[in-house]
Amino acid sequence: MVTIKEIAELCGVSRGTVDRVLNHRGNVKAEKKELILKVAQEMNYTPNPAGRALAAQKMKPVVAIVMPSKGIGFFDAVIEAMEKAAKSYSMYGLQVEWYISKGYDVEVQCKQLSQLLGKVQAVILMPINDERVSTKIRHLTESGIFVITINNDIENSSRHCYVGTDYFNGGMTAGSLLQMINHGMLNIGITLGSLQILGHAQRLSGFRSALSHNPLAQIMAITEDQDDEMLSYEKNLEMLRKHPDINVIFAASSGGICGACRAIMTCGREKDITVIVFDTLPTTVEMMEKGLIQATIYQHPRRQGQIAMQIVFEYLVNGKKPERELNLLTNEIRIKENINTAL
Repeated sequence: MVTIKEIAELCGVSRGTVDRVLNHRGNVKAEKKELILKVAQEMNYTPNPAGRALAAQKMKPVVAIVMPSKGIGFFDAVIEAMEKAAKSYSMYGLQVEWYISKGYDVEVQCKQLSQLLGKVQAVILMPINDERVSTKIRHLTESGIFVITINNDIENSSRHCYVGTDYFNGGMTAGSLLQMINHGMLNIGITLGSLQILGHAQRLSGFRSALSHNPLAQIMAITEDQDDEMLSYEKNLEMLRKHPDINVIFAASSGGICGACRAIMTCGREKDITVIVFDTLPTTVEMMEKGLIQATIYQHPRRQGQIAMQIVFEYLVNGKKPERELNLLTNEIRIKENINTAL
């Protein structure tokens, strides 16, 4: 079996340099990195799993989890799954640092990412879709930090892979489902977290696409609720009063669903508005069982957390790169009769 020592001797570098290249850690000059990888490939170098696990225990690699998820119920299951995975991986030395914030504040997220340089080996990030965040991600990856985006992706960044659903497909699914439920005039009000979140914008695009050939469908208003239930209530109440002919509410993100439903009830419109939403939060299940919500689209929050942590573990401890750039989970339709089968 070829050893790191042999590769180091052939390349004229230290064993530590070879170790950093093969384990994707730290900064190594591009020409040296290219030479080491070439020699390792030519010599059919394969890592020793037991040795890697032992090395990881000594190194104690750190993954930072950065999410603007405070107060958003959907992420409870994501975080719970991550915590469970982190506990099982801790025996290999993997450590987790949490950076949880409230609201989609670009400056806050950029500050969080800036703090990670030189401190962590990997980042799991729910990004705000902004060029400043993309730049911070590039700084991280250029310094050798492994970056995964979770639940939402970001444009023009150098992140290594994404774990989540296909948001455009989710919007298409919601739009098609709506037209199966309601065959008449569709006067639609849309509430979503923020158009600064790429997935929310993609979901809206998919929804529009599904309705594009239906002359009976028109979008009356779109409101951004920052995935905040109180703000959602206020914004949706205002939207319903301003547009009393709205007969459909499409909640394109899960954070404001309860607020939107409360606004509908305040207006006494429970019986004449079709409501399509995402995810299976307890309040969403309650509203569906009451008949206020007709359908929801499930996006596997626990699996998202599990998969993201598994990819980081395999990369940091076993030296395995992600098998695919996009790790997509299926958008699944849930109605009252199968709402409790979501895992």
